[in-house]
Amino acid sequence: MNTREALMLYVIPDIKTGDPYNLAEQARAAIDGGATAVQLRSKEMSGRELFETASEIAEICRREKVLFIVNDRIDIALASGADGVHVGQSDMPCSAVRKIVPRDFVIGVSARTVKEAVEAEKSGADYLGAGALFPTGSKDEARVIGPEGLKKITDVTSLPVVAIGGINHKNAPEAFQSGADGVSVISAIFGTKNIKKSSAELYEICRRYCKSGF
Repeated sequence: MNTREALMLYVIPDIKTGDPYNLAEQARAAIDGGATAVQLRSKEMSGRELFETASEIAEICRREKVLFIVNDRIDIALASGADGVHVGQSDMPCSAVRKIVPRDFVIGVSARTVKEAVEAEKSGADYLGAGALFPTGSKDEARVIGPEGLKKITDVTSLPVVAIGGINHKNAPEAFQSGADGVSVISAIFGTKNIKKSSAELYEICRRYCKSGF
């Protein structure tokens, strides 16, 4: 599976949302349902806890041939054997990250505007995380760009684009109709009683609308 295809259903386990399951358990259940990529993001964990969790999820993803990305922490991503890292506009620039990671290491960059998308592609990004597509409770500071803003971004880049922010089973088609290659979700899967079932249902929706057509 290439990077574009691997981004179709991009899930982000969350300690609070997915309680009582730990992040690795959440990832396992989502993958069993069809998740194609997992991002580890946790502000609460110590460096050691994050590394141990990343190593556990990395092993699961390797076994299941699922893309594994670590948010922000390049050191954790490299040490755990993750496939890549995702950086925001306030993190280390993509061009700097590219200098210290292996050639095949995947780098994702957050983009809310056309300018940020163009700059990310020029700096060596492998994919974009564009949003927030809809209002979301996971990031209070997230500015909503809507389907129109997403379409502007997908129109100016050749990179795969993952739509982020407030996406669920009902509105996911709008992301693909606006040119996205995948959707990134938290609550839509991990905030439900049956993670595997919710993941499987969203996977089928993604397959139906994904422009890659695989």
